[in-house]
Amino acid sequence: MGQGTGRQMRSNKSELPVNFNMKTAAEVEKDTEKVMKSRDQKLISVYGVADLNNGAIGLYNVGLSCCLNSLLQVFFMNRHFTVILRRITVPFSSAEQRKNVPYQMLLLLEEMQRGKREAVSPLELSRCLSLHGVELFVQHDAAQLLLVLWNLIKSQITNTDLVERLTALYTIWVQDYLVCQRCSFETNWDSHMITLPLPMFDSRSHWLSTLEDSLQHFFQPEQLTGNDMCFCEQCKQKTPCLQGTRLKQLPLTLTLHLKRFYCKKSTRIQKISHSLPFPQSLNFSEILTQEQCHADAKDKVDWQYDLFAVVAHLGSANFGHYCAYTRSLTDHQWYCFNDSSVCQVSWDDIKCTYGKADLRWGETAYLLVYMKKNTE
Repeated sequence: MGQGTGRQMRSNKSELPVNFNMKTAAEVEKDTEKVMKSRDQKLISVYGVADLNNGAIGLYNVGLSCCLNSLLQVFFMNRHFTVILRRITVPFSSAEQRKNVPYQMLLLLEEMQRGKREAVSPLELSRCLSLHGVELFVQHDAAQLLLVLWNLIKSQITNTDLVERLTALYTIWVQDYLVCQRCSFETNWDSHMITLPLPMFDSRSHWLSTLEDSLQHFFQPEQLTGNDMCFCEQCKQKTPCLQGTRLKQLPLTLTLHLKRFYCKKSTRIQKISHSLPFPQSLNFSEILTQEQCHADAKDKVDWQYDLFAVVAHLGSANFGHYCAYTRSLTDHQWYCFNDSSVCQVSWDDIKCTYGKADLRWGETAYLLVYMKKNTE
């Protein structure tokens, strides 16, 4: 993978005036600068400086903080999230500020854009997280830490409108159900989650070949028989049941969790490194059946997504390293954020995170972040 800062190089090209031949080179250059300046000012007014520069600034590792650094880069490269972050209410006292995660994230984001440094330290944010039980100098699981960050961010934003926008940005709504196989009586209830935890094996412990296969298997109902039978309110006894989950509503930013870590009988955690290809685009209406969805046809039209970020894990279950691959919503280029090192990469580099069964220490995708089409 090539080395570099990963900073966006602003193009000197712009649309030239029609009467170019009638102007001097100095006049043309002046007009070009006006066009570029006008475009940049519009972007700044809407999204802020960080998004204009793609936020391609590294984060120093302050002690096993590669997991936190990777998640922060995915948050910061999502301009829909940074728009919310920039509108939070600043806590009044310095003590409250030190404990407020969204505020510390905002300070870090501003520091990343203050000057021309290639990387900054997330130490103050790490200290803030430690006040909420997130230990320093400990290897964290990216899926678990993402949930902790989400809960802290959501609970510490005081503006209810921003909380609603944040919820709409990340929350997946589903319907869980039980159907009695004797009388067909159904019990269902709505629930929500921040990530879809997708399996790597099917019910017969066979490898799943693609991400689409994993999604279909997640929404495939399961037969509950024998000791697993459930009480049916209509039959007034335990009966064989069909248990499953239907998809109700998808967010603007969809996070998929590939369950690559599992416990064997010895309770020792193992990592699944076999290949699971994932596409650049997903259409849930084509992947799931009618029975696996509980949404209006109008909503399903918007169930088309493009890959936005990949949080990848390198190493074993007990000792490893995280980095993030993120696509800029401004220049649409892919960047690799490996702590303080940032460089531009290609789709072929992203595909290297599919995994490989015989490469136990290889780099494998762990979290996949998709974003709805036509929202960039």
